[in-house]
Parts: sequence; C-alpha cells; structure tokens
Amino acid sequence: MVALAASFWGLSALWRGPLARELPSLTIVFWEHLLLAVLVSPWLVPATRRLLAASVRTKVCVLVIGAGSSALATVLFTAAFRVGDPITPQVLQKLQPLVALALAAVILGERLRPRYAAFLAPALVGAWLLTFADPLRVSVSSAQAALLALGAATLWAAGTVLGRAASTELGFRDLTSLRFTVGLVTLGVLAAVTSTPLALPPAAVPSVVLLALVPGLAAMVLYYLALGRTPASRATLAELAFPVTATLVGVLALDARPTWTQWLGVGIVLVTVVLLSLHERRSTHPAVVVQDSDSRRLPVL
Repeated sequence: MVALAASFWGLSALWRGPLARELPSLTIVFWEHLLLAVLVSPWLVPATRRLLAASVRTKVCVLVIGAGSSALATVLFTAAFRVGDPITPQVLQKLQPLVALALAAVILGERLRPRYAAFLAPALVGAWLLTFADPLRVSVSSAQAALLALGAATLWAAGTVLGRAASTELGFRDLTSLRFTVGLVTLGVLAAVTSTPLALPPAAVPSVVLLALVPGLAAMVLYYLALGRTPASRATLAELAFPVTATLVGVLALDARPTWTQWLGVGIVLVTVVLLSLHERRSTHPAVVVQDSDSRRLPVL
C-alpha cells in the first residue's frame, strides 16, 4: 500500500507538467484544492469545533499548514515544472526528511547531533548533481526550478513538524480537512490580490480531477492507512516507488533525458535519505534528540 501510494505521487508529472505549461500555477492549485476541500468537507464541521477549542499554538500551526504547506508549497512545486524538467522537482522532494529534522530542532526544540551533517553533506552534493545537467555550469532555468522545488519541500517539511505539534489536539481527519480548506481560502485571496484568472478550460478539467484524486486524495489515504500496519523501515524503502515512478514517467512519457551526472545525483539523494531514515528508526543514538519519549521520530513523508 505504501509503494502504491508512492507510485501515485510519482505519476503527478503526467498531469501537473502539461498543465503548468498551459495555465498559471495558482489556477491549477486552486482547482485542485477546491476539489479536495469538497471531498473532505464532511470532516470540516467537527474539525472546526475542535480547532476553536484548541490552543492558540495549534491554531497557528493549522494556519501555517494550510496557507504555507498546502497552498503555497503546491504552487511552488507546480511552478517548478514550468521552468524545469519533469524529474528534478519530484526527486528533490526526497530531501524533505532532512529539512524536517532541521526544522524540528528549530521549532520543537529538538537537538541535532553532529552526525546529522554526515547525511546532509552527501544529500546536498546529490541535489546539486541532479539539478544541473552540467554540474560545473549553472543555468538560470535549472536554478529556478531547483529553488522552487526546494521551497516546496521546505514548506511541506514544516507541515510535517507543525502537524506533529498540532496532533496533540487534532486528529488526522481534522488536520486534513482544515489543511485543504485553509489552503483554498488562501489561494482565493492570492488570486484576487494578484488578479490571476481562475477560469479553467474544459480540456484541462480531466487532468485537474486526476491530479486531485490520484496523487492527492488516493495516495494520502493509502499512505496513512498503510503506516498504521507497516514497520517504518519497510515503509521508507517502499517510498522509493515515488522517485522511481517519477523518473520512469519523465523518461518514457515526457521525453526527459537526464545526463549521467544527474542519474548519479538521483542515486546519491535516494541512498542518503534511506540511510538517514533507517538510522533514525534503528539507532540508539539518532541524529536528532527529541524532548519526550512519546514522539521519538518524525514521519518521513
């Protein structure tokens, strides 16, 4: 189930890439969020009640998750497809656990051990090799795509950390419905402020629906259902279906042609993230020292 969910994420470029070249990123993400908000709307009323009774800290977490980790992050991720290739933005998302651990140290007061650098350094080298076809020549378009994708990864990692903080008062259904609803409102405000047209051509409707249902809702439901019955170390390995599927889609369906150094970068990033996850799950001396025994590890999303 984890591998299937991860494969669904990897299919995202099939629809997001072509849409990003025809429509503003904000327009695509607005309709994606609208559909998702409608689908989870039965959870919204009880979620709102629990949010109103929650602490100010939890309310701020929900606001940042919805506006930043859901709305803005997806806009940045979609924009990366407009200026870059269909593989790099998706593989760079595998850096999210490294970012999440660093943010946990800042936001949750968790302590990074020096061994964290042993994972961060090769991951950055791999990301550099992946991003630029010629690692000694940096192109503006490649740099833009990488920065957009890394910005999205950072916001999604922040959502992981803040979701963990908010989960003491809110459940998964609450966070899901509030995330998409707050995100939808945020996107509507951004569209109004920037005068972004929200009209969706009829030909784009099937792609937006598939984007919301397959890499969006179906993948999320499968992933969280599976995590409840799958050891974390196995789940992490199964998540490799995401970059593998994304790479196959890019090469076979979208005519991407990575160089050998980019393939090397893909391998370095994936191996580093898997080793980091296995280390954090199994080591008696993890790279991050948490403050309490009830939440010993961050989820790897």
